[in-house]
Amino acid sequence: MKIDLHTHILPRDWPDLDAKYGYGGFVRLDHYKPCCARMMIGERFFREITDNAWDPKRRIEECDHAGVTMQVLSTVPVMFSYWAKPADALDLSRRLNDHIAEVVRKHPTRFAGLATIPLQDPDLAARELERCVRELGLRGAQIGTHVDANQYCHGSDCRNLDDTALDVVWSAAEQLEAAIFVHPWDMLGKKRMPKYWLPWLVGMPAETCLAICCMIFGGVFERFPKLRVAFAHGGGAFPFTIGRIEHAFHVRPDLVAIDNQTNPRSYLARPDDGGGVTPARFYVDSLVHDPDALKMLLKLFGARRVALGSDYPFPLGEANPGELIESMKELSPQDKTRLFSGTAREFLGLGRVGGGASS
Repeated sequence: MKIDLHTHILPRDWPDLDAKYGYGGFVRLDHYKPCCARMMIGERFFREITDNAWDPKRRIEECDHAGVTMQVLSTVPVMFSYWAKPADALDLSRRLNDHIAEVVRKHPTRFAGLATIPLQDPDLAARELERCVRELGLRGAQIGTHVDANQYCHGSDCRNLDDTALDVVWSAAEQLEAAIFVHPWDMLGKKRMPKYWLPWLVGMPAETCLAICCMIFGGVFERFPKLRVAFAHGGGAFPFTIGRIEHAFHVRPDLVAIDNQTNPRSYLARPDDGGGVTPARFYVDSLVHDPDALKMLLKLFGARRVALGSDYPFPLGEANPGELIESMKELSPQDKTRLFSGTAREFLGLGRVGGGASS
């Protein structure tokens, strides 16, 4: 069984959001030829997609070809729209969430779903998360690595994931037993990276590292010990800079350990008294494109905290989901089973009442 934790989906159609909300910046689809569409922001081209981005039957065909049992559906991160007015972002979130829930209802053994929530208003976000879990049967939410700078964010320029205003969201997720999947967006330093696709190659890993550090140093995991969080793209740059991060914690606690005095490495996997391994406090997906990188993830997090993720259907993803895991001869069958499905099932709470596969 293979459960792909990291896939993205869109409805085939939605209204002209610029016209609906009265200001620009929202994504529209230009279906300029059969089975293809351009994602446009105003007159600016963002990305071309094909029908596997919106057609469940096409997705199932491609899953069958790749041996994927189930996809976990989440929106394309450009749709987060944290910069928008909260009421409009909520309206858009509800449209996207209702669509994902409908796909899951029609194909409950092939798909599970994660919501999107308007983090620029944490109270609205918490209420939409509750609706999505309790009423729609979604497994939790996909969120960004930070809330974009905008004039609607309660006067704040930006909100990182350590901002205590988000505690209402973490509290709701903990009480609902909802999974939180963190995906980078609106990348650091993008104005300095106009060439070579660097926002995706450099900015995204840095964004994810920033989000992890904010949640650790901000004490989020201490305040919400039952919160289940996973980070996309193998945790970005974090696994490969943990040595520097821990060193800074020791040598400059006056700058680093101001809100949480717990060593950041203690959130990673460590030996237990029984000769086994206590897994990391949070999860990552397997999307690192390199066997040595995946070995490092398994060492730092433990197999119980690494889940198959492909970033389907986009080009930076793994074209054949699970191929890297399958290629690693040193992994035991038990570890491969964990990576392919066991970790995702635990993270998502599959088997409990709600959407997705049964036990």
